[in-house]
Amino acid sequence: MTMAVFLIISLIIILIGAETFTNSVEWLGKKLDLGDGAVGSIFAAVGTAMPETLVPVIAILGGHGAAGHDVGIGAILGAPFMLATLAMFVTGCAAFAKRRNNTSMQINPQIMKRDMRFFLLVYTVAILSSFLQNYSLKLLIIAFLVCAYCYYVYKTIRSSIGQNNGEEDVNPLYLMRKSGNPPFALVVFQTAFALGIIILGANIFVAAVQKVAAGLGVPVLILSLIITPIATELPEKFNSIIWVSRGKDTLALGNITGAMVFQSSLIPALGILLTDWMLEPIAILSAALALTAVVCQYAGLFGKHELKPGHLMAGGIFYLIFILAVVTGIF
Repeated sequence: MTMAVFLIISLIIILIGAETFTNSVEWLGKKLDLGDGAVGSIFAAVGTAMPETLVPVIAILGGHGAAGHDVGIGAILGAPFMLATLAMFVTGCAAFAKRRNNTSMQINPQIMKRDMRFFLLVYTVAILSSFLQNYSLKLLIIAFLVCAYCYYVYKTIRSSIGQNNGEEDVNPLYLMRKSGNPPFALVVFQTAFALGIIILGANIFVAAVQKVAAGLGVPVLILSLIITPIATELPEKFNSIIWVSRGKDTLALGNITGAMVFQSSLIPALGILLTDWMLEPIAILSAALALTAVVCQYAGLFGKHELKPGHLMAGGIFYLIFILAVVTGIF
């Protein structure tokens, strides 16, 4: 009962932080004269990915032995898997509920295709590197993943500069509601403050969920693949639900696809560097399902250049397949 109360409290904290963060990050994009692509795919995505990024770092470097290794690997692979499947499913449900039909989402298809292409490339390379025995080759993979993400950031920002025409309605900054043009320093402060609230709520959520899972006797790797990403990633994707409810679909999906690129490049590079990066079958299955889910979503963009809520909701099928594989003990 106590843990259930903490779960509810943590979700309320995260919701408050997410609402404040979306408000400040929209102002940040407006101040920097950036379009929704850069705001969603870089600022919002990387900012909200910080809490779960710390999980594998602490697990691997914290001296927890084999258990820490499993937690780290699970957290690294679990985040892209959860984003490509469950987070997309939740966002698709929110979009469907708002429209009450399966009409196309109002997105920039070029931005979505760019993010998905980067994800498919870097994540495939990261997973295939687990079959390499030569550490020198793995160092080359690390360099490639880091350089690929740097190039992604460069391309995203360059293509987004000047796309914010300043005419789009943005709610007043919460820390200065009576001003139509708050100072840049205050926008940055509110962004950092909101991120801190999200991190606080996520930490409480993680602690509560892990205690519940430990009481159920869930194996460490399974716990890390399933519970940790849900606890650290999914609550923060309330940002996407908020943006969908306001009709800002590019921001909403960019928040997810941008985080996918970040979590499939820089974070696996860290795992390859600090661990033996020998993935178990269940870990490879999660990666394969994540890649397959994104291929299905990309197919809609590649053909008719549109993305419907149904495409996103299909991600739930791949998440269910993984859960069934775990429950039935296939792996």
